Amino acid sequence: MQPGPHNAITDVPGVLVGQVERLDAPYLTGTTVIYLPATAVAGVDVRGGAPGTRETDLLSPVNSNGGVNAIVLTGGSAFGLDTAGSVMRWLEERGEGVRVGQGEYDVVPIVPTAVIFDLARGGDFKARPESSWGADAIAAATDGPVALGNHGAGAGARARSLKGGVGSASVRLDDGTTVGVLVIVNAAGSTVDADGNLYGARLGIGDEFSHLRTPVEPPPPAAPGRNLIPGPPMNTVIAVVATDVPLDKAATKRMAMVAHDGLARAIDPIHTLVDGDSIFAVSTRTADDDRPRLSLTDPMALGQLETLYAAGARTLSRAIVHAMLNAESVETPAGMIPSYRDAYPSAFSTD
Repeated sequence: MQPGPHNAITDVPGVLVGQVERLDAPYLTGTTVIYLPATAVAGVDVRGGAPGTRETDLLSPVNSNGGVNAIVLTGGSAFGLDTAGSVMRWLEERGEGVRVGQGEYDVVPIVPTAVIFDLARGGDFKARPESSWGADAIAAATDGPVALGNHGAGAGARARSLKGGVGSASVRLDDGTTVGVLVIVNAAGSTVDADGNLYGARLGIGDEFSHLRTPVEPPPPAAPGRNLIPGPPMNTVIAVVATDVPLDKAATKRMAMVAHDGLARAIDPIHTLVDGDSIFAVSTRTADDDRPRLSLTDPMALGQLETLYAAGARTLSRAIVHAMLNAESVETPAGMIPSYRDAYPSAFSTD
């Protein structure tokens, strides 16, 4: 196994990513859109105690929806759900969505969405994603490298006392299929252990994280005013796990479920009552791919499914590491949110 060419979710055929962010005060937030031009079968699993989502019920294997057109991951807490509306309008203008009439544009685009809590991180509670950011992000979507760290929905993300962000990773399996992940790391829990090592780094492929060392610096103190509003910190890790292996809806749902193991290996604690941890899984396929979709009820498919699910969870852990390594320190009205690189400079080998 090895990472794909970009080591990103865009290594999965049929997956494009576009991002918009604002980092100028008082903004510190953004929106990320995963665009699926040929649609994809999708599932979701929500385990955090404070989720903010849209169109997740439709993804249940017992419901009739056959696929999704895009998935939005965004800042702004529940206010950020508005960004999905502009993505729907953008898709509608191109005739993409569930066909509900005879007209060229008689469609209803399916755009599941999940949010993180980053309100007031830049200083102003109302400096949050605008509805148009979703359309801007999907219009910019490409199948190329994904910008990591302080981009898209990762702009205002943080992981306990450190700057979080957007991360991505991929793996090419021995049979030639691909698994890719995009994650927004905005956790109440920590991504580093007591010695300052990133929990997920041990799951790197080859020399992916071989440049990391156990740091000598003490952990940074808990930052004050984590949200600039009274009350406990509010956060959430949201992610999309994608593959080009053809899966039915139940098998895709299961992929999202198992992927939460990747969160647990890279963040501690996870799934708290102030997180809304939610993972989407998508299965893409090309127009000439006539392979039957794998099912949980097919005994002959179980071995391939288990390999796929394990790869998804491990790739999610790796994506979290890439988010932390690419995040940059930011100055906020409540003080500096240091990046992992700035908090633990000795973790990086100079060999």
